[in-house]
Amino acid sequence: MNELGRRTILTAGLVAGLAACTTTAQDPPAPARFDPADWQDVRALFPLDPDLVQTAAFVLAAHPKPVRDAIDRHRAGLDADTEAYLHRHGTAEEELRRTAASYLGGAPDQVAFTDSTTMGLGVLYSGMRLRAGQDVVTSTHDFAAHHAALDLMARRTGAKVRRIALYDDPRAATAADVVARLRAAITPNTRVVAITWVHSSTGVRLPVPAIAAMLAEVNAGRASQARALLCVDGVHGFGAVDLPVAELGCDFLSTGTHKWLFGPRGTGLLWGRAWDALDPVIPTFSHGDSPAARFTPGGYHSFEHRWAVREAFELHERIGRDRIAERVATQASRLKEGLAKVPSITLVTPDDPDMSAGIVCCEVDGMDAYSAVVMLRQAGVVASVTPYEQQYLRFGPSIVTTPEQMDRVVAAVRELSP
Repeated sequence: MNELGRRTILTAGLVAGLAACTTTAQDPPAPARFDPADWQDVRALFPLDPDLVQTAAFVLAAHPKPVRDAIDRHRAGLDADTEAYLHRHGTAEEELRRTAASYLGGAPDQVAFTDSTTMGLGVLYSGMRLRAGQDVVTSTHDFAAHHAALDLMARRTGAKVRRIALYDDPRAATAADVVARLRAAITPNTRVVAITWVHSSTGVRLPVPAIAAMLAEVNAGRASQARALLCVDGVHGFGAVDLPVAELGCDFLSTGTHKWLFGPRGTGLLWGRAWDALDPVIPTFSHGDSPAARFTPGGYHSFEHRWAVREAFELHERIGRDRIAERVATQASRLKEGLAKVPSITLVTPDDPDMSAGIVCCEVDGMDAYSAVVMLRQAGVVASVTPYEQQYLRFGPSIVTTPEQMDRVVAAVRELSP
């Protein structure tokens, strides 16, 4: 039971009073009438400008109606009577943990809540215990925050962090080559293998289950404190790929729930199955026997957002996570096929759907990515730029776009001229 839950038993009078609270702000509204099998109805849940093709919606999600309604409901309750509403929702986090586990696979006690992927990586690597001489293997393709979290761990522990390239040409990346390169970099002293499920720099999707299988062979016979732990930044696969986290084979996965899941902004989670390898670094308000709960940072959060993550999970389940993944993959493939026919475009992301997900990256001959984004917006297409030293033009079709809109994107790109 967390601290908010414990406070509900402070006084019998307060509990009785709270039980009588039936304000409109606390009562859930009638369920939205929409057909989850109808993609037009799904898109109508979002308040995005319908005149724009929103291929950058995955960067920081817009809130669909069920999530907006939940946020508004919780905010109104907190504003009307904060103390009473906190007590009334003392078990909200435990309930959310069960909902998250249903989506993730595994058990509720494997889920810790954070505010972002970056916070989850910070909690993970700041608490990771390494013995003298142990090292870390990661890739050159990971996001700056992942590298920074590992560098801070190295400063604290003295561990050496080695960065390797998992592919030379992202478009030609293969699962076998990625696994082989990682295997060659692992030594008997490697304690952490830190990777990213889908690279926001190139759109390459790593074969995490194959990497996990390789590590299982490496770890055979190793003592528990010497096992190479597979740690994954999962944010651009989570909600876009139909594979439960528990089936990836990793030891830890950090993700935001405010990207492809279209959950409340400022929410995330850290999933793990090897919590005994960590020490908590931020005091928690959670109590009980749950291993992961000890790693949920305490303090008062934006509870109206955190508690509304439940509606994001439920919406994805209602639409069908397999249908969502197929929708994303179909649009990404259609976009790549169209862009490949534009003479001025050099594609970066692999065609193979098993080596890619929703992100599609490319280069425009004679034009930098930022200029391309500006010109595309003038044509009604919202795109983004990869935030790395090598900058590419980036698109992310999702449940808020349509296959037909991918043709519009291709037409707009065709008109780009330096």
